[in-house]
Amino acid sequence: MGNNQQVNMEIDLRALIYNLWNKRKTILKIMGIGLLAGIVIAFSIPKTYKVDITLSPESGQNSNTNNFAGMASMLGIGGIGGNGQEALNSTMFPDLIKSTPFILEMYNVEVTPQTSQHAIKLSDYIDTQKSPWWGYIFNLPGMAINGIKSLFISNENTNDSNHIIDPFRLTGEQNRKIAIIKGALSATIDSKSNMTIVSATFQDPEVAATVADSAVAKLQKYIIDYRTRKAQEDCNYLEKLCKERKEEYYKAQKAYADFMDANRNVVLQRTQAEGTRLQNDMSIAFQIYSQVETQLQVARAKVQEAKPVFAIVEPATVPLSPSSPNKKIIILGLMFLGFIGSSAWILFGKELWQSLRDTNKESNN
Repeated sequence: MGNNQQVNMEIDLRALIYNLWNKRKTILKIMGIGLLAGIVIAFSIPKTYKVDITLSPESGQNSNTNNFAGMASMLGIGGIGGNGQEALNSTMFPDLIKSTPFILEMYNVEVTPQTSQHAIKLSDYIDTQKSPWWGYIFNLPGMAINGIKSLFISNENTNDSNHIIDPFRLTGEQNRKIAIIKGALSATIDSKSNMTIVSATFQDPEVAATVADSAVAKLQKYIIDYRTRKAQEDCNYLEKLCKERKEEYYKAQKAYADFMDANRNVVLQRTQAEGTRLQNDMSIAFQIYSQVETQLQVARAKVQEAKPVFAIVEPATVPLSPSSPNKKIIILGLMFLGFIGSSAWILFGKELWQSLRDTNKESNN
């Protein structure tokens, strides 16, 4: 029984191959059409260049925080060395780089394309990027609608809206450019090495490298500002408090010195008591000023220690070759689709189509 099934399968397979061989001219024609379509599509898609920057951010501040807590306790200072520094770290890069506030910061980054000697804004460069020819066809309805709208909107208002960005009320043109920049930027985290890869993809290699480098710098600044904000606020408050206590100490010191100079040879008990009181006030003011000064020094060191360190493993470099499109893959892929489609039609589709037509005729009769 098993031998009969094997024989039947071999016969069926030979019949299928024979059927395809008889229709080889049709298959080759369709594959040739796929070849031509692949060439047209591959050479119609503009070249894009991708720049990757690999960085290894600082993993955490727990040990540093514990050191400062111990240092503060040794000095008799409370409230220094909180544990809120880990609220934002490099794991937020993928979300941050896609956020509208971050994209708005990238909106006016200065870039210099290879074809130009003058720097332009990234938002202006977006208008110079090319699209495939079919993109212009699909955009014709939108261009027509925008043209009609422009008849009813003054050019002055349109120009102003392109330069003045209100994050609460973005124009359609600004939303379009923001969407393009969002699509060009990305950040991924390697789960194995814990490395963060920030990527920028544009049609100009110089622009791609510049934008990638600027994005990393802005992400680092964002994280540093967030991580040091609380410590910096504490430091600013202590600086103000230290200045006030210093003035109070100098004022108490001057009052004591003036009193002692004015009553140098006086031996009255009341005078001596007043001098002792002024001296005590000066000592208390100095103790408070000295303690606040110590807190200030600890807070200043904490601000510096709270700054995360970003080790750039692979910096931005101007790519020499485009990352896409892969013309060979596109052409071979369309030729393969042509082979699969034509073979499926010859083997199964033609009979299925004929059976459907016969069924429709019988139902109509």
